[in-house]
Amino acid sequence: MRFLSFLSFLFFYAGIYPQKVHDNQKNTVLEKDSVKIFRPSISDYLYKTEHTAYTSIDTTFSFQNGYRFSQYNTRDNFGKIMFANIGSGFQDLIFSVDTKKSLSLIPTNKSYVILGEGDIKYYDVKTPTTSFIYHSAMRSGGVLQSRYTQNVGKNFNFALEYKGLRSQGYYTNSLASNNHTLISARYRSLGGKYSVLGHFLNQNVNNSENGGIRDLSYFVGSDSRFSNRQNIPVNLNDSYSKFLYRRYYFRQSFSPFDEKIPLKIQHTFSYQMNRYSFVIGSGDSAFFREDYVSGLGNSSRKDLNTLKNIVGLSWETSGFLLDIGTQYSTLSLGTSGASVSNINKTRYSESRLGLVGNFRGTLGNWLSLESDFDYSYGSTFGNYFRSYNAAQWNFAKDFSLSGNFLLQTSAPNFNYLINASPVRHLDFQNFNLKNENILNIGGALGFAGFSTKIFTRFYRIDHFTYVDSNVQILQTKTALNIVQTGGESTFNFGKFHLNLRTQFQYNLTQREVYPVPNFIGRSNFFWQSKLFDRAAEIITGVRLYYFSRFSSREYSPVLNEFILPSAKGYEIGGQPIADFYVNLRVKTFQVYLDLQNFSTTFMKNRSYTAPYYPFYDFRVNIGIYWNLFH
Repeated sequence: MRFLSFLSFLFFYAGIYPQKVHDNQKNTVLEKDSVKIFRPSISDYLYKTEHTAYTSIDTTFSFQNGYRFSQYNTRDNFGKIMFANIGSGFQDLIFSVDTKKSLSLIPTNKSYVILGEGDIKYYDVKTPTTSFIYHSAMRSGGVLQSRYTQNVGKNFNFALEYKGLRSQGYYTNSLASNNHTLISARYRSLGGKYSVLGHFLNQNVNNSENGGIRDLSYFVGSDSRFSNRQNIPVNLNDSYSKFLYRRYYFRQSFSPFDEKIPLKIQHTFSYQMNRYSFVIGSGDSAFFREDYVSGLGNSSRKDLNTLKNIVGLSWETSGFLLDIGTQYSTLSLGTSGASVSNINKTRYSESRLGLVGNFRGTLGNWLSLESDFDYSYGSTFGNYFRSYNAAQWNFAKDFSLSGNFLLQTSAPNFNYLINASPVRHLDFQNFNLKNENILNIGGALGFAGFSTKIFTRFYRIDHFTYVDSNVQILQTKTALNIVQTGGESTFNFGKFHLNLRTQFQYNLTQREVYPVPNFIGRSNFFWQSKLFDRAAEIITGVRLYYFSRFSSREYSPVLNEFILPSAKGYEIGGQPIADFYVNLRVKTFQVYLDLQNFSTTFMKNRSYTAPYYPFYDFRVNIGIYWNLFH
């Protein structure tokens, strides 16, 4: 950590003290000098992901960035509700499909900061570039993400990134300690016939798990002792969970022909390791009552190793890209640690064969198409198939129409398949589960006026996998059908603006297995203006976030998953959460100051993330985003 801090200091020092060019001939007429001085613009600082085109590094200053830089995972978390400490995850309030969890071991509450293959950025910058993102923590600690990227010549770029998070939290045993290290690079030969990009990623998502507060009266009562949240008794005082996500990845291509025939031979290699463990602290076994079997140990561990090779062909021209390839992969899923008796086999491995492909195409500025598919077969984890297709039609000035179609069949999240535990009802293996079959059809209408977008989506999930109140893994016998509809608009009144975003969600069937709020809304009323002779810019306003009351699922700290409510469960929601904020930009330096959940300064906090997990009280949050172009 000290070494990385030292590197960040060096990068910062280099940004403040750039190299100088000295002219020793005093009488030289500089206007006639043949030397050209390079004056870069933001278009000289680009990035791309694996299957997207290059775009400029985002230095914009907008109210949308306020949603990102007020969150520790630097994402707009609409449709989620955060736990009482940053780095401790969220509860999803909206159903969605997360492809990172397909054929993978990623507990739901560890997934919100995980970077998939498609999230990694590869850069092309004319001069060395450093960026910093900072978020303040709860009680003590902080979040700092620093990145340095540089081109070496015209054809090679590397990027180094480190993010560290440590936050004590307001409640007992709620420490969050997350970090990631990312190294990415890309290279293209002088003739352009050979190119390669790749990355190494190591992520740790570690959390103390307190199991929620013991009694609601401690939280909503009038006893002044509990205004200090550290004094509220919790269910687990020394238990914790750890998740490791590591990946080695590279993709290379070779063009055997000249530019007239844009055919490439491609090879992709990926090796990924997932490790999850939960340790029951000394003295915490009483929480599990008679289900806990002593003398077996106090920890459960499971891991997944995935190796994948893809060989294929690519044809790419301006506005057209087609990739197709064959893949060979191996998977090895196992568990270790304490087990009561239900685990009779601790390791499951298989080899898989399949096909992959993707297509991107555009016709002028009025039509864009994309399509991806992935198919593989194995005897242990069954068939996997995913086909995603989307189109956007700009049919008139300021109007667009888009649609998407997803069809996926996959084994349930591997976190549901096996778990060794000294707790009887948490010791299981479920390799008889059927594939989840997901159909998603959606469409959206966009209008440039008022930045308006309205949408509707339909999901059908056969064999939907869920965890009941006894922490048993079950599947529905009939399909779960969900309809979502909503929209977003921004209204402008001079320097005053109002952004509204809403979403309605209805479970047409199987409501009891996936309880969610029927309505989620967010409003943002703000003032935006230039300051100090246009040398700075400010955005200040009030954000309100609301979701309707519903019988929430509960949280299982052992699995890091959400389970159906027990008899002691209760409804959450129906309480607006208000933030007052001031965002300021000076050149490439942006600061985001939030007074979050400020209504709890004059009224009781009655908001929850899940039963027995209160939402956080009033806090002052500081976010910083700073780009240095050396």
